[in-house]
Amino acid sequence: MSRNDGMNYAPKGEVNKVVNPGAFKFAAIGLDHGHIFGMCNGLMEAGAELAYVYDPDPKKVEQFREAFPQVEAASSEEEILQDTSIQLVACASIPSDRAGVGMRALDHGKHYFADKPAFTRREDVELARKKTQETGLKWGVYYSERLHVESAVFAGQLIEEGAIGKVVQVTGTGPHRANAGSRPEWFFDPERFGGILCDIGSHQIEQFLHYTGAKDAKVLHSKVANYTFPDHPDFQDFGDATLIADNGATFYFRVDWLTPDGLGTWGDGRVVIYGTEGYIEVRKYIDIAKSDTGNHLYLVNQDGEKHFDLSGKVGFPFFGAFILDCLHGTENAMTQEHAFKAAELAVEVQEKAITVESLFQK
Repeated sequence: MSRNDGMNYAPKGEVNKVVNPGAFKFAAIGLDHGHIFGMCNGLMEAGAELAYVYDPDPKKVEQFREAFPQVEAASSEEEILQDTSIQLVACASIPSDRAGVGMRALDHGKHYFADKPAFTRREDVELARKKTQETGLKWGVYYSERLHVESAVFAGQLIEEGAIGKVVQVTGTGPHRANAGSRPEWFFDPERFGGILCDIGSHQIEQFLHYTGAKDAKVLHSKVANYTFPDHPDFQDFGDATLIADNGATFYFRVDWLTPDGLGTWGDGRVVIYGTEGYIEVRKYIDIAKSDTGNHLYLVNQDGEKHFDLSGKVGFPFFGAFILDCLHGTENAMTQEHAFKAAELAVEVQEKAITVESLFQK
């Protein structure tokens, strides 16, 4: 797992199988983003069996099979979709292609697990909503900055226990290192990756809804900018937004591709959660100038100040719960509407964003 490249950040956790061998088989389709490795790690640690992989690029398939040597390379997407033993398709294709893969997966009776952003257009979210209602199948989304970060998982547990009272505000930061020289062409095309607020911002919005317990939110303001990529004028290396939830909680987040080379990891992702009786700060990947490890959580409430070092102590319960949801039709890992609402709001935030540079053009 690379600490310097967020695109290939693939956490590994403890094995905690929720099903017997062979009870839940899945396949990977679309290897354009390295998140597919983390997605597969999480499912396999929970007991799922990775059976097949397909991507039109044989080099990507070869690299994938180096990490998962047991997997068989399929000759086409259709071969996987026609295989009735496959219960779920995991996908990290180019973001603008993910909705189409999901629709085809559900049309063939398979659950779906997409990397974020799962959608780049609002109409695709609505089509997916209707498809899940028609089929009863799951459309999961890999919001990894909460689901695959132990300190972020623990923050949710503390909130459920009432450690900080009612949550009234969340602020989130999601800086990333661009590593522009190693990025594919689609990375710089907003039509294909969805724009910075839709892409990285989807993590932030999902966390906001989860930590506040909100069902919906209004977008008050959003903006984007391109400060450092003159060779890619349509690219956005900065974005921020302000939202207010249906329960009155407020939210501000900022995301960027400006992480300096001197930082010991690919991005200093943080979230601060303010409640009526205290607050929590999560330092997900590093605690700068103090520790090069991640998963640090700071809690301040009526009982005092506490620091938690959480690596290897919480685990990643989403994956097992998601497998069981697929098998039993439950919604314990994440409700379907929550997954879709976070994605829908991310697209809306992107669509409504003003461009900083345009404000000063005559």
